[in-house]
Amino acid sequence: MTATTIDERTDLLASIAGSRRFLRYTAQGLTDEQATARSTTSELTIGGLIKHVTAVERSWARFIVEGPSAMPFDEESMKQHMAEFHMGDDETLAGLLDDYEAAARETEELVHGLPSLDVAQPLPEAPWFEKGVEWSARKVLLHILAETAQHAGHADIVREAIDGQKTMG
Repeated sequence: MTATTIDERTDLLASIAGSRRFLRYTAQGLTDEQATARSTTSELTIGGLIKHVTAVERSWARFIVEGPSAMPFDEESMKQHMAEFHMGDDETLAGLLDDYEAAARETEELVHGLPSLDVAQPLPEAPWFEKGVEWSARKVLLHILAETAQHAGHADIVREAIDGQKTMG
């Protein structure tokens, strides 16, 4: 066996990419109608989850650069956040997947261009964030990884209820 040295950025981005693959896999072969199907008691749909994760990744990537101003907490931003969970009538699954791929490339470019993963920003003021806490770019990437993995699991359940397909197992 040969030893391979992989840097932290590569490891983090590869882990996020793995969770993205699981999420994308749940959409494989679905029609737009199936992508908007609510197959459980929740409001979650495959298309809505992909749209949401794309928006969240972009928002956190902007946070790394811009800080808390990239994530306003007001009535309008909350409406926009809730809309991110729904695939619109004018949207297609293919379009959402293309946009998700573009967001992934944007994140990778950003991460490779950072001087350090220690670059930190104060969290925005919101009820779910502890006051006075800063997150490093590393912490943000770990959060993107967790968010993507969590929603890939949600999508797997939704997909299994649609037609029995499972991402794993």
